[in-house]
Amino acid sequence: MSSTPTQRQQPVNPLSLNADAFVDTFGALYEHSPWVAQRTFEFGLDPSCNTLDGLAQALSNTLSRAGDVEKLALIRAHPDLAGKAAAAGTLTHESNDEQSSAGLDQCTPEELSRFHELNNAYKAKFDFPFIMAVKDSNRHLILAAFEKRIHNSPAEEFVTAIDEINKIARLRLKPHF
Repeated sequence: MSSTPTQRQQPVNPLSLNADAFVDTFGALYEHSPWVAQRTFEFGLDPSCNTLDGLAQALSNTLSRAGDVEKLALIRAHPDLAGKAAAAGTLTHESNDEQSSAGLDQCTPEELSRFHELNNAYKAKFDFPFIMAVKDSNRHLILAAFEKRIHNSPAEEFVTAIDEINKIARLRLKPHF
């Protein structure tokens, strides 16, 4: 079973894991997309994968090899920030921890309303949710980024979303090293 980013892990040697153990350990790094870990393992691990930076890069490289349809599905697998899934308590453990660490569970009614407005406008424009690595951020910085990025082109936001997803995965990977 995959672990959460807030738990302190025993360091993991990715090279010592078989395919199932590798996916079990690293499959939750990319939201509802264990295929990234599976393919990374299948592409082959080298000694650099025994470091945080090396494994993060290998996972990112796997994602960069994926087609746009798969990338879009990965983007769409992410929940809205301070959205309905958070209110309903249906976020993954990792997403819940990340959103809570940024104070999104402490929004004022006005901030929550603004998040809902921006989430809806963003999805109407881009047809996918706003993605941002929010760990170590706060709701004010997130709202400011939302306000700025909503004016980007769809192509810019697609690339930005993938970059942010890789940041999220790297943050989720840290406790394993």
